[in-house]
Amino acid sequence: MKKPTQTALAERPKEIIGFADRVDFPDLGWTDIEAKIDTGAYTSALHCTDVKLIPNGDSFRLRFTLIGERGQKKKQFVTDLFQYKTIKNSFGQSEKRFVIKTRVLIMGRLIRAEFSLANRGTMRFPVLLGRKLLRNKFVVDVSLQNVSYHLKQRTPTS
Repeated sequence: MKKPTQTALAERPKEIIGFADRVDFPDLGWTDIEAKIDTGAYTSALHCTDVKLIPNGDSFRLRFTLIGERGQKKKQFVTDLFQYKTIKNSFGQSEKRFVIKTRVLIMGRLIRAEFSLANRGTMRFPVLLGRKLLRNKFVVDVSLQNVSYHLKQRTPTS
């Protein structure tokens, strides 16, 4: 089978999104969560607290509590699928964070992406969507907001 060319990969047009939107995380049972679209950030992030490694035989599991906007929509999760990576924070300093992979639904697209787990309690948005997730899929128009959310409201469900 022939490897796709850059032109073939770019055939799907990029969609326009705004500086912020409401997104869904179907694997986490989390819907309509406020997210900031941040082209200055490489990695995406989820607001959470109580991040702890729990012994599980010869290995560990990761437990964390996801927190939605204004401290609401709290949900606790435990997973075996995580990594511990060095991430640059908003001040440009490197720090170690746990990272999970999950799917996010935005503009009708279900995208599997990495999210670092961070305490974003002082931030306005509990979710940050970075360049790694946005690349080759979206163009950001900072004059717009909630484009995906409004599209979802207009789209009838089967």
